[in-house]
Amino acid sequence: MAVTMPRVISAVVLAMVACLATMVSPAMGTAGTATFYTPPYTPSACFGNAAEGTMIAAASEVFWGGGAACGDQYVVRCTGATNQGVPHPCTGRSVTVKIADLCPGGCRGTIDLSQEAFAVIADPDAGKIDIEYSRYADHRRGLNLFDDKLAAADGWTRYQVNKYGLEAK
Repeated sequence: MAVTMPRVISAVVLAMVACLATMVSPAMGTAGTATFYTPPYTPSACFGNAAEGTMIAAASEVFWGGGAACGDQYVVRCTGATNQGVPHPCTGRSVTVKIADLCPGGCRGTIDLSQEAFAVIADPDAGKIDIEYSRYADHRRGLNLFDDKLAAADGWTRYQVNKYGLEAK
């Protein structure tokens, strides 16, 4: 039985797509560093004296945006050590934190996690770690999905799920 040309082309295209799909990770985030701070967590720059729990973080000027980051959530994952003191600090887990504060001037990391959040992803004895972080959701505007690979005015493409379905923002 002869193989037709469209079937051969379809098979080749499918094989190429499968190979490319294994080389691209949809979960890639932005590289940075994390440190941690200790209680008390109030008052905060975002919420004043209102407690926001312990899975919180202080944003550095990298994404503070004059307070626009308040309430935004980030998924943070340890990727490695920044010093020789603790050569393998990562736990292999990730943590979702809410931005509740501004990291004070001279902030040593991209994001300053609460002590409890830091302990989820790394050994606190490390003090400072390399991380990968991704913006997770903006609860103030409904469920949003963010894709930092597509260009928009601020580097994010927003999609909001509402009662009418999915719409680009």
